[in-house]
Amino acid sequence: MSTPVALGALAGFDERARALLMNTYARQPLALTSGHGVWVTDSSGRELMDLVAGIAVNVLGHAHPALQRALADQAERLVHTSNLYYTQPQLELAQRLVDSAFASRVFFCNSGAEAVEGAIKLARKWGRVHRDGAHVIVCARGAFHGRTLGALAATANARYREPFEPLPRGFVHVAYNDAGAIEAAIDDATCAVLLEPIEGESGVHPLDQGLLHDIRRICDERDVLLMLDEIQTGMGRTGRWWAHQHDGITPDVMTIAKGLGGGVPIGAIMAAPRADVFEPGDHGSTFGGGPLACAAGCAVMQTIADEGLVEHAAAMGDYLAESVSGLAPSAPIDHIRGRGLMLGVGLTIDGAPRVAAAALDAGLIVNAVGSRTLRLVPPLVITRDEIDEAVRRLGRAFATVEATA
Repeated sequence: MSTPVALGALAGFDERARALLMNTYARQPLALTSGHGVWVTDSSGRELMDLVAGIAVNVLGHAHPALQRALADQAERLVHTSNLYYTQPQLELAQRLVDSAFASRVFFCNSGAEAVEGAIKLARKWGRVHRDGAHVIVCARGAFHGRTLGALAATANARYREPFEPLPRGFVHVAYNDAGAIEAAIDDATCAVLLEPIEGESGVHPLDQGLLHDIRRICDERDVLLMLDEIQTGMGRTGRWWAHQHDGITPDVMTIAKGLGGGVPIGAIMAAPRADVFEPGDHGSTFGGGPLACAAGCAVMQTIADEGLVEHAAAMGDYLAESVSGLAPSAPIDHIRGRGLMLGVGLTIDGAPRVAAAALDAGLIVNAVGSRTLRLVPPLVITRDEIDEAVRRLGRAFATVEATA
């Protein structure tokens, strides 16, 4: 449904991609060439509003000067060393993470899936040391933890799993929003519970208020680790640095990625003293925690603090949810769910992909997750005026879909 101009400009990209790139993505009919803030420019020169932000990655938006400066300055000094030596950016970023979250130590990697893989290893070693070899991890249906084999084993969705079975054993999947189901699944073989505070890929489904507190209590009473996947919910997106802070609890292990580098690949595992059982040789990464990526992470965290973006995300999230809800009388919107600037727009029709395509034609990038949900995860720097413009464009997209139904 893209314009003829955009299609013409895309032809070269599409042909080269078919020849050169593995066929692993159903890409949108769009080639992006530059960006600033919440805006991106495509190969035809058209500006669009980006409410996907690299799938919750570009928390500072595109081309933020603080991130640009940090990368340029660090690249002039030191890009890579391996983890055989100390570097100042790595220690500084670890300190910032600990200060923002809970008493812990940090392992750096390159992605969310790597962070989850490391957390699985950590939990299994903890079970070997503290629970007589317990190794099973209780996970939630609807969760998405990544595409590596261990992360896939923790993910219940058969669409992701079945082409690659047999997957590693030792994972049990239960209902997401059900503390009782989690408790019933814990036995002598269990070492940990792994959850997302808000499930993203399944359509932005938050845990009920207070449920995380109950799950924390259950894990304590049954002597298993609570591991939270905050890869999508972290870095201020929900209106707190970390989504679990809304419930006043702390996990034993937390995985981080996406927004941490503001677009530069970096992931991390944080382990509280109780769970911190890795020893030299247990785990490692050649590139993880390199000075360039850590300098980016430091700049992102400093800018979020300096610009008050955690509080801004809370306020703008409420305003975005209210503004999109205002379209409901003339648009097939059932409800809005989520927290801060991580929102799912639930529809009354099986039309989310068509709405996303129509939004693209209207100059707005949104993400369809499933047939009845639009995911909105814009940069944390988005303003009220930009939300107003985005909602106007979304309204045009709904009108287009209604007119062609």
